[in-house]
Amino acid sequence: MREIWILGATGRTGRSIAALLAAEGEPLVLVGRDAGRLGAAAGTVTAVGGTARTVVAGSVEETAAALRGETPAVVVNTIGPFAETAPPIVRACPPGTHYVDLTNELRSVAATLDLHEAAVAAGQTLVAGAGFGVLATESVVLRLCEGRPPAERVRVDALAAVGTEPGLMGYALAAALVDGVAAGGGRYADGRFVRDRLGGAVERFALPDGTAVSSGSAPSGELEAARRASGAGTVTAASGAIPTGRAARAVLPLASLLLARPALGGAAKRRLARVKLPERPAAREISWARARVGWADGSVREGWLRAGDGMDFTAAVAAETAGRLARGEGRPGAFTPGALFGACLAESAGGSFVMPSGVS
Repeated sequence: MREIWILGATGRTGRSIAALLAAEGEPLVLVGRDAGRLGAAAGTVTAVGGTARTVVAGSVEETAAALRGETPAVVVNTIGPFAETAPPIVRACPPGTHYVDLTNELRSVAATLDLHEAAVAAGQTLVAGAGFGVLATESVVLRLCEGRPPAERVRVDALAAVGTEPGLMGYALAAALVDGVAAGGGRYADGRFVRDRLGGAVERFALPDGTAVSSGSAPSGELEAARRASGAGTVTAASGAIPTGRAARAVLPLASLLLARPALGGAAKRRLARVKLPERPAAREISWARARVGWADGSVREGWLRAGDGMDFTAAVAAETAGRLARGEGRPGAFTPGALFGACLAESAGGSFVMPSGVS
């Protein structure tokens, strides 16, 4: 039996992915650090008619060791920071086992895409960024650029609406936040990656529902996905999660310099990991992703993707991607989700496009 392994199966996204795949009848292996929580998650899978066994692994190294003795159909990695967890997990996947993760870290996305030729040789499909981060904006770029020559410039804006569950922030989320700030800013200009001010390129604009929002630039995985999807040499990626106030923008460059120091960055991660998060609903009911694409002839197109809660959309994207790979619908190589399955993957995960006239 070729099973789908879910790493970090007791977390919010891992539990949601397991529930979606179990409803489709996929046999699962739930991997995590806590046997009791894994048992509860397996019970939930069984309650919806699915099958699941559990593997207790206290570290990424233990998870990799467990994988080496198995032949999963697909491994879904929900454990960040992905720049740290993806390389050993990918190396542990045997030939023919496919890999999916939820990263929106530029370094992690780029590193996985660099494995394309090795994945082809191993008969594997590697998918980086199977979530709202990467696919949402990537899918809009793909729609806007369909049937058009390579673009000249692109800006993408990710505006996720995400509520929080009560509990500790945890190391994975804390590390992703600290590493994101420590990485500083960056964009593509004339085909080259250049350093930029984190939280710069601030724009304030209206959503399709009329609500006004602001976003600031950050070098996420969406930056690389938008560049590849459009062929543009000048690309900016921005997020509504980046503070855009004048005071915050003044502090971010200094914070980047300080957190890039290993001792300070490590201390910040440990401290944040212990922060207790309250249960809090999302600030908006709808998540939006925007892309604005310009061509050398002066033409410009702008489009949107509408989705619900950003975490729910992420779980749906990851589950849909893993299910398709388990059914043999992929092809060997390393891809972002839209590059592999097209913009329609976002619709299969529950999103809907708001496009200009003339764009389907």
